[in-house]
Amino acid sequence: MTANFSVKSISAAFISVFLVLYFLGVYWSFEPNEFDIKAEVTKAATASNVAPVVGYTTTTSLILVTETLLNKQGGYLSNDALPPSVFLDNIPAWEFGALEMVRDMALVMRQEFSRSQSQSLENEHLKVAQPQLNIDHTSWAMPSAESEYQKAVDALYAYRQGLTDVNSQSAQFYARADNLRDWLQEVTKRLGSYSQRLSASVGREQINIDLAGDSVAQQSTQSASSLQLKTSWWEIDDEFYEARGACWALLHFLRAVEIDFNDVLEKKNAKVSVQQIIRELEASQESIWSPMILNGDGFGLLANHSLVMANYISRANAALIDLNDLLSQG
Repeated sequence: MTANFSVKSISAAFISVFLVLYFLGVYWSFEPNEFDIKAEVTKAATASNVAPVVGYTTTTSLILVTETLLNKQGGYLSNDALPPSVFLDNIPAWEFGALEMVRDMALVMRQEFSRSQSQSLENEHLKVAQPQLNIDHTSWAMPSAESEYQKAVDALYAYRQGLTDVNSQSAQFYARADNLRDWLQEVTKRLGSYSQRLSASVGREQINIDLAGDSVAQQSTQSASSLQLKTSWWEIDDEFYEARGACWALLHFLRAVEIDFNDVLEKKNAKVSVQQIIRELEASQESIWSPMILNGDGFGLLANHSLVMANYISRANAALIDLNDLLSQG
C-alpha cells in the first residue's frame, strides 16, 4: 500500500513539473510586442532632461531592441542549458535574427554614422559596444552572452549621453545620404539571404548565377551549373522565426532612421519609400494563428508560412534597393 502510494506521488509530482515547464515554455515563446520609438525617445529625453538631437532616436532604438532581447519574458534564452529553455528553438531563432540586425546597425554606427570621414577617429563608446555584441550568442559562461550584451548597452547609453553634451564634441552622429546608403546595403544583403532561405522551404532548382555579368570573373572552386535548394523539414520553423526576428528589429530601426534622416529623405523625396518598407515589415509581424509553421506546396491545399514571409521580405528588399538607388542620385 505504501509503495503504491509512493509511486502515485512520484507520478503526480512528475506530471506537475512537466506541466509547469510546458506552460512556462509556451509563455516564454511569445514574441515581444513592438514599441513606439517616438514615445520612448520622449520618455528617455525627459528623464535625462535633454533635448533629442540627430542620432538620439537611432541610438535609442538600438538600445531598446537589445534590451528587449535581454529582458523580455524568460529573458535571453539562446544560451540557456536548463529546461524549459533548452527544449525551445523558435524563440532562440527569433533572438538570433534580431541580434543579427543589431550587429549590423552597431557596426555601421561605429564605422559610418559616428564618423565624418574615413580618417576620423572612432567613438570610444561605440568602439566598446560593437565587439561586445559579436560574442557567440550561445555562450553561457566565462563570459555569458547576456553580460557582454549588457556591456554593449551600457556603452550605447554613454554614447547617447555624449550626443546631447553641448560641452563636448567627442560623440557625433552624421545623418548623411552616403552614411544611410552604407547601412541600407548591409540590410539588403541580409534580407536577400532570408528571402532565399525561406523560399527553399518547398525545394527548387536554381541556376548558378554567381559569376553572371562579368565574363572574366572567377571563383575559388568550381560549382555546379544548377543547384537544388531544399530546407530541412526540421529547420523550417527556425528559418521562419529567425527572419521574423530580423524583421522585428529592422522595423524599429527604420522608424528611427525615418526621424533622424528626415531632412535627407525629404530632400530626395524618399520618405514615402521608407514608409512603404515599414508597411511591408509590419505585415511580416502579423499574428500567427496556426499552432505550427506550415509548409504546404506553393499552390497546395495547406498554407506555406515561409513563402508568405519571403513575399513580404522580398517586397521590402526591392523597395530598399530602390531607396538606395534614389539616395545615390544627386
